[in-house]
Amino acid sequence: MNRLIYPLIWISRIGHCRGFGIQSPTDYWLVRYVINEHWPYYQYDRLGENDDWLTQKLGRLYFRIANWRQPKTIESDSYRNYLQAGCRKAVFGESSELIRLSLDGNYRDRLSYIYNKVEVDTVLIVDGIRSNKDLWHELKADERVRVTFDLYYCGIVLFDKKRHKQNYIVNF
Repeated sequence: MNRLIYPLIWISRIGHCRGFGIQSPTDYWLVRYVINEHWPYYQYDRLGENDDWLTQKLGRLYFRIANWRQPKTIESDSYRNYLQAGCRKAVFGESSELIRLSLDGNYRDRLSYIYNKVEVDTVLIVDGIRSNKDLWHELKADERVRVTFDLYYCGIVLFDKKRHKQNYIVNF
């Protein structure tokens, strides 16, 4: 994506900055202190020195999510260095804790497989939700999905059945 488009995206989502309008304390905390955390973390200097701005931005988000969740296993085909830095004890393999889904290849079969193994505390990160808006709308409408965060470049999906269904747009 062209770096000049980023300010236009940010301005179009200005009403969704820093958790404004989020009534749930848990979701507000997640937006403020994980998704939109601007303070440098301990690993930022060593991560993504040669990455482009978007890869670095998403990688740092994935780092913070892994740091927040502290999963035992992570399922991801890329961004491994960021995810591993966020949770050093985690191993990569089949996971029901933290899953990153890229919308490349046969993602529909992979998504069906993921749905069969989700648990209450599963966090699903979906890359490239703008390239496939229909899939993102299907995810938001699914009865197993409880909370979604639309970050424009990616989406975060939570499956906790105790929570009310909620869809948030976040200026990331």
